[in-house]
Amino acid sequence: MKFQYLVGIASVFFLAGCTTMPRGDNADLIIHNGQVLTINTEMEVIDDGVVVVKDDTIIAVGGHELMQQYQAQKVIDAHDGIIMPGMVNAHNHLPMIAFRGLGEEGISNRLFAYFFPLEAQKLSRDLIYNATKLGAIELAQSGVTTYADMYYHMDEMAKATKEVGLRAVLGETVIKFPVVDAKTPYGGVEYGKKFVEEYKGDALITPAYAPHAIYTVSKEKLQEIHALSEQQDVPVLIHVGEFPNEEKRLEGETQAKTPIEYLSEIGVLDQRLVIAHGIHLTPNDQKLLKEADVGIAYNPMANAKGATGIAPAWEMYRADMRIGLGTDGPMSSNQVDLVKTLSYAANMQRLKYSDRTIMIPEQVIEMATLGGAKALHMEDQIGSLEVGKKADIAIFETQSANMMPNYNPYATLVYQANPSNIDTTIVNGKVIMENRVMQTVKLDDIRDNVDAFEADIAEFAKELAKKAIKSKSLMD
Repeated sequence: MKFQYLVGIASVFFLAGCTTMPRGDNADLIIHNGQVLTINTEMEVIDDGVVVVKDDTIIAVGGHELMQQYQAQKVIDAHDGIIMPGMVNAHNHLPMIAFRGLGEEGISNRLFAYFFPLEAQKLSRDLIYNATKLGAIELAQSGVTTYADMYYHMDEMAKATKEVGLRAVLGETVIKFPVVDAKTPYGGVEYGKKFVEEYKGDALITPAYAPHAIYTVSKEKLQEIHALSEQQDVPVLIHVGEFPNEEKRLEGETQAKTPIEYLSEIGVLDQRLVIAHGIHLTPNDQKLLKEADVGIAYNPMANAKGATGIAPAWEMYRADMRIGLGTDGPMSSNQVDLVKTLSYAANMQRLKYSDRTIMIPEQVIEMATLGGAKALHMEDQIGSLEVGKKADIAIFETQSANMMPNYNPYATLVYQANPSNIDTTIVNGKVIMENRVMQTVKLDDIRDNVDAFEADIAEFAKELAKKAIKSKSLMD
């Protein structure tokens, strides 16, 4: 069925008492000749669609008739491709792309016996900057326009992210032991304060705090971070419910039976919080999360690879909670793109509930776009192609063998597409990649840096794996 959906700046003129549009209005960018997935409230699709952009904002979305109403400095022909909102990766640790492919020897306790020691020995400002740049290029090449991240030296990550041109929510990690950017336990709090002050109000970077988890951050520090997030009005990112026995590692007395109950009990469960994973949640946990308006990042590939469980994502989606998709770090899923995650997101839920009718492709794409925006409380800015929202757009080509036939664009994206099918990526109205060619930075420019840190890490990582493989599992 074909839908014709016309929204645009005409609505502004109507509200002002004018019902006609002047011809030849100027714009900066027009995208046409594609199937537009608006991801608006009605999930409308425009088969011969047009998206019009002025500065960083979408000013019109509709049918081919818009080509007669607007002219632009740049016009992109989508060649019958799929035009959709840029995807939102709601949870990542992007600099860990420097370690991608390591620790695959069957190590049970990868987090404490392998991840943390590897980071302690090999992380640096320079590595974090270069690895972020590499990862951001891969994100752009796969149609991700916004990502959320928890890591260290967030100023370096912000610099690299802005050079590539992506949008990001970057949380400075707070943890109870010394790390690369904090010589003392919980040094990330002070680092985070400075980072928030530097980037608050930035067009692309939303600064945040990122207490690692309830078992690696004390109650007092969680409460301190919560107070700071209220004062500065910034998000808080945290891992919760990734492992089945997290509450058993808590220090001090608590009446809480689950990590979510604990966060509620200590007064830090609110609308600024975004939890990653949320695998082990009770019905009461889900009720508390919804009441507090918390964002959730569902990471199906990483959770499957780590054998940590399957989150009740379908229940949360059906309850209209703020749930989006994430990849977790490049050592957890070995991916940063969401295209491969799409089918996992659906199929793991169907497996969990033994129901092949749930998580249909349309719902998965909504979760990967507007759902991620909602999880990050950014749905008023991004996540759908609607007038007034930021021009964060991805164009999939549909001429490759794997993209044909294209009966249902949602199914094509979820079950047929590869990251290489992304033709063009636009962030904040700026073309970041076009015809598969990066426009802001070149991969070749950082290749030598990648080769250098790979050579430096390889031998140490090999020896560390021999020790780590003897360590007891965190889930035991």
